[in-house]
Amino acid sequence: MAVAPRIDVSTSLRTAEAEPTPAQHAELAASVARDVLFATQPRTPGHRAPNTTWDLIGTHASGQAAVYYADGRTHLEKPFLFADGFNYGKSDLPALFEHFNTPYQEGTPGLFDQLLARGHDIVLIGFERRHTRIQHNADLAAKAIERAIAERLGDARLTVGGVSMGGIITRYALTKMEHDDINHQTDTYLSWDSPHNGAWIPLILQQMAYFFETLAPGEPGKPSQADLIRSEAAQQLLWAWVPDAKYSGEVATASELRTEFVDELADLGNFPQRPRLLGLANGRGDGVGRPLPAGEIAFDWKAAFNTASATARFQPDRGTGQPVGGMHILGELRRSTTTEVPALDGVPGGTLESFGLVADALKAEIGEEYRSGAFVPAVSASAFKYDPIVWDVDPKLPLLDQGPDDFHLGEVGFDTENTEHSHVSPVLANWLLDRL
Repeated sequence: MAVAPRIDVSTSLRTAEAEPTPAQHAELAASVARDVLFATQPRTPGHRAPNTTWDLIGTHASGQAAVYYADGRTHLEKPFLFADGFNYGKSDLPALFEHFNTPYQEGTPGLFDQLLARGHDIVLIGFERRHTRIQHNADLAAKAIERAIAERLGDARLTVGGVSMGGIITRYALTKMEHDDINHQTDTYLSWDSPHNGAWIPLILQQMAYFFETLAPGEPGKPSQADLIRSEAAQQLLWAWVPDAKYSGEVATASELRTEFVDELADLGNFPQRPRLLGLANGRGDGVGRPLPAGEIAFDWKAAFNTASATARFQPDRGTGQPVGGMHILGELRRSTTTEVPALDGVPGGTLESFGLVADALKAEIGEEYRSGAFVPAVSASAFKYDPIVWDVDPKLPLLDQGPDDFHLGEVGFDTENTEHSHVSPVLANWLLDRL
């Protein structure tokens, strides 16, 4: 019988250390950033105002849609609905527009400008709480689809999708609408580096997010370091998840929210059946990942006066009791090991500066080449057919060599390098434009 992927944490007491002074406690707390870890900030503030906005109100969530009419148009005619993805807090729709409209090569307009010039009306779907349950925000996506149909002049069918978790939100919305016999009038579904089979944040870094809250608690009323990791969205999205810094147990089933979501989506039909299904992956399709040495130390941090320390290793490749790192504070030492967890940090996929973000929060030194690892493995973004809980797949599988029946999506465009999650490269932009 196969062993389920798991993590184990052992705790021991170090040689008695002198109790830090209040000043040393304060210095320790000041050395750790209080920002929400793994929450990425938009690099460029958006400046393009939408033509109009829609308030989206659901039973359990709320949000807003920003509508940009096609060039020379003052009404909705050919809707292209695109949902925001995984992050903490409220969507920044102007920044989302700016991200996808930044020119990706000299002399070429941004992707969204090209879509607007071709007659697509862009409807960006945003959420008040990006970190809430996927089903709750999918209800808002369904309301945006229904409003687009109601306001559209003519009978042009819709393109509906999203980036990152936005692709999962709209996948769920369209699938449920079909299950409920609601005509979504969608011709094309599109996901951009969406984790159809789950995303990956290294387990040792998840533990550190919880651990750091004990070192530098967040300010009252404001989110703290682990709030994105403990969120409902993270529990549903991440293939492997831990609930706290001391958790020992299976990681693919640590949260019932994920297993329930996977089962619910399967019961609804798994994917929408009526539209053509397109997907883009920021990872390579030839099986070549990033050169991150499995099991090696990514960064090693020590606080002043030796009051705390943390070591993070790149995820080892399966095995039993493989060290992934450890933490210590005031005499208590924790060591973490994993069993049968694949070395996902270096696999092909859209990347996230996961190790870099945590190292920065500690002001720890880390090599530039070690900052980023896979966040959405290409086998997940491409919706390759395998069990999304068991992950009975080689994450370095050369996907370009697989047959079309091996994917849930009808067509997948892969990048030629493992680029940053949601990055708009010439390869991906041109692949999409050719199909729209």
